[in-house]
Amino acid sequence: MSERSGIFAGEDPFVLIRGWLAEAEAAEINDPNAMALATVDADGMPNARMVLLKDVEDDAFVFYTNYESVKAREIDSAGKAAFVMHWKSLRRQIRVRGLTEREDGAQADDYFASRSLKSRLGAWASHQSRPLSSRTALMAEVARVTAEHGMNPPRPPFWGGIRIRPLEIEFWADGAYRLHDRFRWRREALDKAWEIDRLNP
Repeated sequence: MSERSGIFAGEDPFVLIRGWLAEAEAAEINDPNAMALATVDADGMPNARMVLLKDVEDDAFVFYTNYESVKAREIDSAGKAAFVMHWKSLRRQIRVRGLTEREDGAQADDYFASRSLKSRLGAWASHQSRPLSSRTALMAEVARVTAEHGMNPPRPPFWGGIRIRPLEIEFWADGAYRLHDRFRWRREALDKAWEIDRLNP
């Protein structure tokens, strides 16, 4: 294992990520928790899109989505996903690959309840990833679900969290002359110990 110090110091990658996120929150103008989520469809064709990381747990990452969306259906099928978070102001990024599971219990209920009313109603109204005839049709659906669910809508059964339990995490920091610093945490299974390597830039 290579010697690590400074921004790479520590043996727990989740502690390290929380530290980097805290620095990003102070430096990034918008959405320091934005991540580019990658999935793959049944034919092996990849997909990527931006989502917001909502929780760094002791051994996993959680974001929320409509379970009927393309990303959720691809994740359900493959049982795997990857993401990258890049902070331009810090000249750093992390890359994660891992196994997935749904978070559709009390934790999802609590997060849904913490969202603004309009966001909660929007979750009910949006048939995410499916064709939409017009903006007017979408607003009419928002009005319909508002009348149906009132001012305190419950979490929709088709909406909740996805947890990514990583098998690989890479930390990257910009270096002079493209001689970047890269450290990879990797484990063969979720119950195995991390192996840490320094990678060539």
